[in-house]
Amino acid sequence: MTNEQQPIPATDDLVVLSGVDKHFGELHVLRDIDLTIARGEVVVVIGPSGGGKSTLCRTINRLETIDSGTITIDGKPLPAEGRALAALRADVGMVFQSFNLFAHKTVLGNVTLGQVKVRKKDRRAAETRARELLERVGVAAQADKYPAQLSGGQQQRVAIARALAMDPKVMLFDEPTSALDPEMINEVLEVMRQLARDGMTMVVVTHEMGFARTAANRVVFMADGSIVERAEPERFFTDPQSERAKDFLSKILHH
Repeated sequence: MTNEQQPIPATDDLVVLSGVDKHFGELHVLRDIDLTIARGEVVVVIGPSGGGKSTLCRTINRLETIDSGTITIDGKPLPAEGRALAALRADVGMVFQSFNLFAHKTVLGNVTLGQVKVRKKDRRAAETRARELLERVGVAAQADKYPAQLSGGQQQRVAIARALAMDPKVMLFDEPTSALDPEMINEVLEVMRQLARDGMTMVVVTHEMGFARTAANRVVFMADGSIVERAEPERFFTDPQSERAKDFLSKILHH
């Protein structure tokens, strides 16, 4: 390969949203969103319900299409459909409110499937990797059980392992603890904190302010479809600049 054909080196900007707009019918759910997420950065998106947080998260792997603007991941625009989209989704891990595990497959089967089908890994290698990841998220002992035999917190940790098994470039978490009983929330947040410490690029939509405060590099505050404020967590929580953020924080931090 001559020098002229060298690929352009990737920048440290892993996910870039520029001028993103989205409507659901009359509802303007994303308004001119500009957001750049650097490699290894943990961005936590917070704000009142209906502010567009989950929609923003879901546009990054094209579960929701956008009306205008651009989204690039690692320098490549989001593909519209087909094989390129499946490949992109393998690079963008997603963990939802509901665990979305395959009920008829064991825990091990859930974490192995995508590696074999999408990443074309040898089954034995995929199972070895799956067991490593189940160990990492603390549910190795549950490998041969079915999702229905697990607690919600265990299922969500399996879902995280399943996303990690694809070796994604970025992990999206859309309110990953909101369907869990209170005593299970911390076990999931702890796995996410460890991922953050290990340098995984993460976009996390959550109502868990303690997590936002301790695990985020940056907090993005959304309301009415717009990014109202963005700041390092300590500054955001101690000295919010906008009235919307002050109002939001006064409601949630003092109750």
